[in-house]
Amino acid sequence: MENQTRVYILVLEGLSDLPSLQLPLFLVFLLIYLVTLTGNLLILLLIFTDSHLHTPMYFFLGTLACLDMSYSSVTAPRMLFDLLRERNIIIVRDCITQVFFFSFFCTSEVLLLAVMSCDRYIAICRPLHYMQIMSWNVCIWLVSSICFCGAVHSLLHTVFLTKLTFCRPDALQSFFCDLPQLLEASCSDTFINVLLIFLLGILLGSEEPGTQIIPNKSFAKTQNPN
Repeated sequence: MENQTRVYILVLEGLSDLPSLQLPLFLVFLLIYLVTLTGNLLILLLIFTDSHLHTPMYFFLGTLACLDMSYSSVTAPRMLFDLLRERNIIIVRDCITQVFFFSFFCTSEVLLLAVMSCDRYIAICRPLHYMQIMSWNVCIWLVSSICFCGAVHSLLHTVFLTKLTFCRPDALQSFFCDLPQLLEASCSDTFINVLLIFLLGILLGSEEPGTQIIPNKSFAKTQNPN
């Protein structure tokens, strides 16, 4: 690794390299993004203005709307911006930051959906004790715990990413900084990073975002130390 040239700028392949398609794709995804933001904002507005919706179920639904908007805003604005440029480049520091927030909102949304399913289970099976079990203090504690777990999960990935050396600027075959492809752009040993993806995925009971692509060099290094 001593002979590798360290890079601080990565190249995103994007959705298309055809100039004739970039503007139509920009308009289509801009419309989808605006519809997503508008729909979730309307949900929040309805929950805030209607006092009949001030219940634990709609509290979680409003939180889900916030996470959905944040989740979309991590990747969509950057993707739209890149569709207007000829060369899609991103600084390594910014790329790692995007991975952090993408992982944070994705993990928080998965955990929140699990909490919402438990909330509906209690409402159906224990209707007389529902308001005692799902009090506002419990709801706030659950959402705070979800955000804490999501932050810890994302921070672990980010800390180990900052220890890597990147030497393949053109390895990101995506329109955003996907974690496995970011590992492929590294010339360091990524075995710990890949192991962390699997361990945290098992712990959370869900698949990590983008884990369909696993850096082969990590396993090659473990199987062939020479």
